[in-house]
Amino acid sequence: MNQVDDESTSFFRTYRRLPLEIDHGEGMYLIAKDGTRYLDMFAGIAVSALGHSHPAILKAIGEQSRRYLHLSNYFTQEPQVELARRLLSASGFSRIFFANSGSEATEGALKIARKWGASRGKHELVSFSGSFHGRTYGALSLMDRPSYRDGFGPFLSGCKVVPFNDSEALRNAVTSDTSAVFLECVQGEGGIRPVDPGFITELRSLQDRFGFLLVADEIQCGLGRTGKLFAYEHYGFRPDMALVAKPLGGGLPLSAILGGKQVEGVLEQGDHGSTFGGNALACAAGIVVVRELTEGNLLKNVAAMGDLLRNELLRISKLYPGLIREVRGLGLMLGVEMSDDASRIAGMMRERKVLVNVTDRTVLRIVPALNIAEQQIREFLSAFEEVLASQ
Repeated sequence: MNQVDDESTSFFRTYRRLPLEIDHGEGMYLIAKDGTRYLDMFAGIAVSALGHSHPAILKAIGEQSRRYLHLSNYFTQEPQVELARRLLSASGFSRIFFANSGSEATEGALKIARKWGASRGKHELVSFSGSFHGRTYGALSLMDRPSYRDGFGPFLSGCKVVPFNDSEALRNAVTSDTSAVFLECVQGEGGIRPVDPGFITELRSLQDRFGFLLVADEIQCGLGRTGKLFAYEHYGFRPDMALVAKPLGGGLPLSAILGGKQVEGVLEQGDHGSTFGGNALACAAGIVVVRELTEGNLLKNVAAMGDLLRNELLRISKLYPGLIREVRGLGLMLGVEMSDDASRIAGMMRERKVLVNVTDRTVLRIVPALNIAEQQIREFLSAFEEVLASQ
């Protein structure tokens, strides 16, 4: 029995697996057990920021593994402190909490928002249609998509989901009872949809009026993905909290809540915790990722390769207007909305040894490693054009 057959009889059937058995990864490529090399434009769904088997990450993990794998958060740990120092210095926030996943970061931020609001007579939370904040109950309470929520209710009370980029609906939803607004500046699972600048202007005006917290969910769009350290930097505002996860651990489970002065005194000893949050191995890898983002040329590469990829995709979209509806996104977080179910196109790309993800049914989600080179961009584009030409 192969791995695919064994998995289908052993696991809860929560994932739609690809018909591949991967042996290992090298840089921008995944190598199957039969030796076939695939260009990986998934990057672990925006996780593998430096590609596969990056030597600096492997070195950092190896060195840390010889010291200790886990201590628990009863102990101050050098990798945690070093990573926290780098993140706070780069971001300008004043407090940090480490967890394991984007969902955990969302849950922690919800607790902070609710406790902050309780002392001010505020309890309502506002989020937006098409958003994705995780699979836990608090996160699901901020979301509206039936495919994630059906059968799992009831959810948290006091949550409003407002149409994304609808300023009038936002004005009608926000009140003096609003404790926090959760926002993805570029929606990932929602189809790579950037927020409108005018919507941000309205949101900030309402924040000044009603005094709520603004939480930027940067779990997928943050840490260099859009060409800036945080996606909210494209829009000229500063949130009270920012949530980071996917690329932070370089492939290991790691997330963080970054908080500013508004919330730095909210949590007290015992209010929150995580057994594995800030694991030493993950933080050692995270130091490498953040160092590359802040001291290396990674952000410049994202901007350059993102511009190249976007411009070429726009060129291709003009050649195939009947197949491509829209190209959108920022940096190396791009979406190509197809006229129909995009999974067929993704399957044809896989036949050409290129792996690309589908989200929101019709959107090809392109989120490669941040250090991708022009050669791999051209390789992807060549396969994509070949597929479209065959239609």
